[in-house]
Amino acid sequence: MAESSELGRRQFVKVVLGAIGALMTAVIGLPAVGYIIAPAAKKQEGEAWIPLGPLENYPIGKPTLFNFTRSKVNGWEKTVNSYGAYVVRYTADEYKVFSNTCTHLSCRVNWQEDAANFHCPCHDGIFDIQGRVGGGPPPRPLDEYETKLEDGNLLIRFVEA
Repeated sequence: MAESSELGRRQFVKVVLGAIGALMTAVIGLPAVGYIIAPAAKKQEGEAWIPLGPLENYPIGKPTLFNFTRSKVNGWEKTVNSYGAYVVRYTADEYKVFSNTCTHLSCRVNWQEDAANFHCPCHDGIFDIQGRVGGGPPPRPLDEYETKLEDGNLLIRFVEA
């Protein structure tokens, strides 16, 4: 018996329904896949210049704490972290900006006016006004931010770790 090369009604309906199903799957599925993959494919900005305000706001010889926050998006999760920096002006045009995080175990350091040093309360780490280790377990000096002045405003370069 010879087979007919003509397309029967039942086969025609199967082919048309298959094509319509594939088209609907592509129209709905591709944007859904893009929505799911897009957050993971986004490039995170790892650094930024943080404005600390006019340099005149920071008194000479007295370290001043400046707090700021940075938000980070990881996929669908958004976290906001707070950071601190000590601005130390030695003269009218000589200054440094240190992280307020101890280099031993990342505890927050505090400026002690009476002792004239930075003190880490976790393990009694001591840093002088230049950020150098003065005692305790810290393995290195306080981390120093890269700085620049723009129109009299102090900015630090923050690099996300």
